[in-house]
Amino acid sequence: MAAWLSEAKVVDTAVYAAVAGTETPRLDVAMRRLSRAADHSKLWFGAAAGLSLLGGSRGREASLQGLAALGIASAFANLLAKPLTTRRRPEREELRVLASRHVPMPRSSSFPSGHTASAFAFATAAGAVRPALSAPLRVLATLVGYSRVHTGVHYPADVLAGAFIGVSSAELAKRLLAAG
Repeated sequence: MAAWLSEAKVVDTAVYAAVAGTETPRLDVAMRRLSRAADHSKLWFGAAAGLSLLGGSRGREASLQGLAALGIASAFANLLAKPLTTRRRPEREELRVLASRHVPMPRSSSFPSGHTASAFAFATAAGAVRPALSAPLRVLATLVGYSRVHTGVHYPADVLAGAFIGVSSAELAKRLLAAG
């Protein structure tokens, strides 16, 4: 098991280094903006407001489901998982990540990605209520996750773990709201 984990870490670091070392000036701007828009779940609160105002009763239900899932995912990722892990953030300077794509480096553990957990939680839960929005919301959640690697604050495995937490949180929120 230790050998497998060691090899997985090598692949994770290599994928991060490949992303970091690829010059993409136009993508850099877009990913930095998207990553910042997702700070403190602003992007998802905005989506929830839009769903609530424009989507009728199903939109309000999608908004409620999405925000409940987001709350569960954010609490789990940021209050439980991050304090229990000690994974250091990527060394942007060491891997020559281009400064034009930087966002402020968080001080918390790198594992898991809280931005990605929140993104997938909202997208999965709201998309389950409004299936026509499922694919666009999941694409946006995927881009938020990628933006965290692109901007140099997470490794790909952090994002994958965040996505898993988000999808799981959406299922939990659905069950809790149905029981209540």
